[in-house]
Amino acid sequence: MLTIFYLSAVVAVVSTMMVITRKEAVHALLYLIVSLLAISIIFFALGAPFIAALEVIIYAGAIMVLFIFVVMMLNLGRESIQQERQLLKPRMWFGPVILTLILIVEFIILFSKIRGQNYHALSISPKVVGVSLFSTYLLGVELSAMLLMAGIVGAYYLGKGKKRIMHRYLANTGSDSKAKGETK
Repeated sequence: MLTIFYLSAVVAVVSTMMVITRKEAVHALLYLIVSLLAISIIFFALGAPFIAALEVIIYAGAIMVLFIFVVMMLNLGRESIQQERQLLKPRMWFGPVILTLILIVEFIILFSKIRGQNYHALSISPKVVGVSLFSTYLLGVELSAMLLMAGIVGAYYLGKGKKRIMHRYLANTGSDSKAKGETK
């Protein structure tokens, strides 16, 4: 188990470094998914199968959906499709495929070791998770809430369209003309 832990940690660090150093968003996303899968195997090796499943479902799944929405929102057209086809040549898949194969082998080894043993995962109710989040881990929850609020404000600011410029005859009507003391 210790070997699998360290091997998964190395895969996670290498793939995370590849996420940081890639210039193309698609390539960085592939390495990010491999990194999240490696972290999931680390959690599973440490005896936390629930967190490992959440890691795959929430993070890897949410990242993929978010990326699809970004691509759909950008709607780059035919030129970007041709450029993306050139960037997704088989040599670009070599790194993520090798790292993913290492993770698959580790996962098979983990399951083969568990099969011979009595492995019982603890059943934790949602109430226990909620109590621990708002007592033991309150600072982390509050920091996450502030980070999410900053993201929402940033998304609002970026999504806010430019104000329409009013015609010069309409600009001086209403409250502006009363504030300036103009009379008809």
